[in-house]
Amino acid sequence: MADVKKVKKAKAPKVANPLEATIDVASQEMIVRAQELGIDTVFDRAVTMKPCAIGLQGICCKNCSMGPCRLPLPKDGIEGEDTRKGLCGATANTIAARNFIRMIAGGASAHSDHGRCVAEVFMAAARKETEAYQIKDTDKLLQIAPALGVDITVDVDGEIKDRDIDEIALEVAEVALAEWGKPEGEILYMKRAPEALYEKWKKLGVLPRNIDREIVEIMHRTHMGVDQDYKNLMKQGTRAALADGWGGSMLATDLQDVLFGTPYPVQSEANLGIMKEDHVNLIVHGHEPVLSEILVAVAQSQEMVDYAKEKGAKGIQLGGICCTANEILQRHGIPTAATFLQQELAIITGACDAMVVDIQCIMQNLANVAKCFHTKLITTHPIAKMEQDNVIHIEFDEAYALEDAKKIVKMAIDNFENRSSEVMIPQYKSSQVAGFGVESIQYHLGGTFRGTYYTLNDNIINGRIRGIAGVVGCNNARTKHNDGHIKVVKELIKNDVIVLTTGCNAIACAMEGLLTPEAAAVHCGPGLAEVCETVGIPPVLHLGSCVDNSRILLAATEVVKAGGLGNDICDLPAAGSAPEWMSEKAISIGHYFVASGVYTVFGVTLPTSGAPVFHKYISDEFEKITGGKWDLEIDPIKHAQKMIAHIDKKRAELGIDKARERVLMDMADRQKLEA
Repeated sequence: MADVKKVKKAKAPKVANPLEATIDVASQEMIVRAQELGIDTVFDRAVTMKPCAIGLQGICCKNCSMGPCRLPLPKDGIEGEDTRKGLCGATANTIAARNFIRMIAGGASAHSDHGRCVAEVFMAAARKETEAYQIKDTDKLLQIAPALGVDITVDVDGEIKDRDIDEIALEVAEVALAEWGKPEGEILYMKRAPEALYEKWKKLGVLPRNIDREIVEIMHRTHMGVDQDYKNLMKQGTRAALADGWGGSMLATDLQDVLFGTPYPVQSEANLGIMKEDHVNLIVHGHEPVLSEILVAVAQSQEMVDYAKEKGAKGIQLGGICCTANEILQRHGIPTAATFLQQELAIITGACDAMVVDIQCIMQNLANVAKCFHTKLITTHPIAKMEQDNVIHIEFDEAYALEDAKKIVKMAIDNFENRSSEVMIPQYKSSQVAGFGVESIQYHLGGTFRGTYYTLNDNIINGRIRGIAGVVGCNNARTKHNDGHIKVVKELIKNDVIVLTTGCNAIACAMEGLLTPEAAAVHCGPGLAEVCETVGIPPVLHLGSCVDNSRILLAATEVVKAGGLGNDICDLPAAGSAPEWMSEKAISIGHYFVASGVYTVFGVTLPTSGAPVFHKYISDEFEKITGGKWDLEIDPIKHAQKMIAHIDKKRAELGIDKARERVLMDMADRQKLEA
């Protein structure tokens, strides 16, 4: 018999404190349930696994097998010459710059490969090779065609002359697909930017040639023994980021709008409480809407609803996670179930009959959580599989889109009667209005008759709206879930800054009730509240998924075009933010905003702090080059206040920082203004 004195008592595993892990009550309940069931989640793993301090600072190089070379900061910081080197002699600045632009390459490739997939489906639709996809929004097609160099002539009645819509669609598809790999020229959408910005890029030599080349060149330059100048490395990082924002992402957004319909505001709900115990719960998760669009149509068909009722359910409840959620929300009003960090919790409700995933931001631990319940976890993309044996792979083929979607929906319905544990759905959800875009913002804030952003600009000039903020990005388990998102946004709108949001920030704002017109009276300063009440919009406008950050770029361009606020995006009283970022895509997004002239603040961390000279270059010195700059602020309130300070600086430079007397104008005065 073992000596009981020598037997150490097993320590209970460290777990997350739900109240410290998230501000969301629904998530707190599900974390408690997971811990009671002995299921670990990302929140628990964030407690037990500490991050690498050297990696966080961006100064760990593993680009050859002589490393990894780790260059920790001296205890007292760096004074005088920085003598730190890797085995090959690479400096901290070189290592940090290489790591930084490799993150840009990773993020740009993720967004742009998404765009390529959409372009390929668009080509199939243009060739009429698939019955599942058609050109839905011909107005949007005709809008983007000239930007791609596709010739169209419209007569006085708005009718196309000498060409039919099918011919135009096919040429758009051909030109769009060529943007990924054409042998010469530049990405065509670059000229959609304000002329002053385009000329700045041209002078700097950062106009991207094609999407794939810029990503490949980053991988070449950062190979051992190639580019060793942090400024030259960042020049290539800028090309690749611009190829993402003004190329792959913008093409993805536009082609999705043409295929699936341009979003306009719709009402829906958000949070885990959208799931229903007496319904089949089918959750879609990921980023590409090519499959989810068809799943929505099939799940809403009478055939599938009747089949669900035959199996004992009252119907089918669709819900979304991450940016697939935002895609089907903005076009169909499908409710949003969860942000990135809540994905495991959706299964832990015990009510998720199937979770269908495509690409990006999908945790491999979903398979381990699904083993504890009846949930069918279904992967659908050829480049995104899981090793666990309980994961079902149904490779989605657009040529058989309807058949694949029916197979998936039937699998979810058949699984409804296999629920093996008690269902516990948190009873928390909020209303939201989503689906804003360049076109709908123009309608609401631009004026029906003017057809421009004039009215928005006028309210910025007169001070009712202090400025514009783009607040976007992921969740990060190294910080309190949704806390940064919500505090930053509330501080901005309290100070009359209108917020444009995408991605998981949009979902967090929806869960907090900030995406309703009624939120303006509760949370906004008097100027923004007055504007929101007058036109009936929320103070936080949901513009879609993370590729839809391109909508923010185009909205900013429309503000410049409307006049009165400068000639370039860097002149605008505007700022960008990613309070809880975690993915490489966020770095690519952040840099294409900086390269477009936007002051951009990140929360949590920036992988540049270990190389102070390089960090200063992408912030203070980069502002002199593009007008935009990087900044880091972990505290959410200070984060928002930095953005407001920048907005106020731009207002002063424009001469609109003084209070203006409000004058009642008669018709004669208005006619003079028009002139």
